[in-house]
Amino acid sequence: MRKLRKFKDVLHEDLKNPQEAKAYLEVALEAYEEDGDAEAFLMALRDVTEAQGGISKLAQRTHLNRQNLYRALSNRGNPKLDTIGVILHGLGFKLAIQSLNHYAPNHITN
Repeated sequence: MRKLRKFKDVLHEDLKNPQEAKAYLEVALEAYEEDGDAEAFLMALRDVTEAQGGISKLAQRTHLNRQNLYRALSNRGNPKLDTIGVILHGLGFKLAIQSLNHYAPNHITN
């Protein structure tokens, strides 16, 4: 008989891989871009944090207060951009800007 594993356990196992974690965060950020659901992006950050050692380990890496990290990554969290940047750095990632093709500036000729 096969032993069933919980979804979160499988997810956290996958998110230990930096490439998987990066892809997961990219998808969550793209979803935020589409529907403005910041809570889903924070949940993705929480999932990656838990997979990579938890809040305590992240607090050590980032030198942020553990309680503040819990609050920032909670369902009702509303972290500042600099806090998100520090969290991403602690997880081994950084913020990046990409061009939107439909907003590319037109070449102006005189």
